[in-house]
Amino acid sequence: MHRFGLIGKNISYSFSKTYFNTKFRTEGFDAEYQNFDIKAISELKNIINSNPDLKGLNVTIPYKETIIPYLDEIHQTAKKIGAVNTIKFTKNNKLKGYNTDCYGFEKSLKPLLEHHHKSALILGTGGASKAIVYVLKKLNIDFDFVSRTIKPNAQYTYTDLSVDIIKSYPIIINCTPLGTFPNVNQCPDIPYEGVNKNHILYDLTYNPEETKFLYMGKKHQATIKNGFEMLKLQAEKAWEIWNK
Repeated sequence: MHRFGLIGKNISYSFSKTYFNTKFRTEGFDAEYQNFDIKAISELKNIINSNPDLKGLNVTIPYKETIIPYLDEIHQTAKKIGAVNTIKFTKNNKLKGYNTDCYGFEKSLKPLLEHHHKSALILGTGGASKAIVYVLKKLNIDFDFVSRTIKPNAQYTYTDLSVDIIKSYPIIINCTPLGTFPNVNQCPDIPYEGVNKNHILYDLTYNPEETKFLYMGKKHQATIKNGFEMLKLQAEKAWEIWNK
């Protein structure tokens, strides 16, 4: 039997375990997928030593960046992004890191884009935002960051935001965990009255299906999109990598 899994923190809600185990059963593949919920990335070595049948791993918050020093090799796209969400165990038992988030995000965003979607506001500056930045650059979409605190790469803090600023960014992407189950009443603190029918509000969160962030966007007639399709697409890309 082959074993695959997810590295993360507080990941009992995760889609990946059910998704892949269902896939394995449906396709008759002799494999198992499990969650490795760890408190520190240093526990990775113990996981590998205790599971010699591991063939691949997914990586989620908060370890997409901190896992990089533990890898033997990094695919050029993941290197450019600076974050890894997929690991393949190579034939000589080396660990190679990839980023499939960029693939999932681009494929799910492009059908929504219209001619006026030329700039984006990214909420959050963590590892989840790095694949988003890579895709926006590729699509020639300008972007700025919003952070809770003043940071060199963030053009705004939340207290800086005004209705006019929100109006000037027709794409708003939530890369924070705010609103994720079970904290479903939370959402980024932005002036939603600046949102209108020309906006896309994209939330990387997929549980719940409609976060408060997306609800507020829909209320102001924006096009809304959660992270579920992105997640499915990146998972299929990870499976492709593992089976090369």
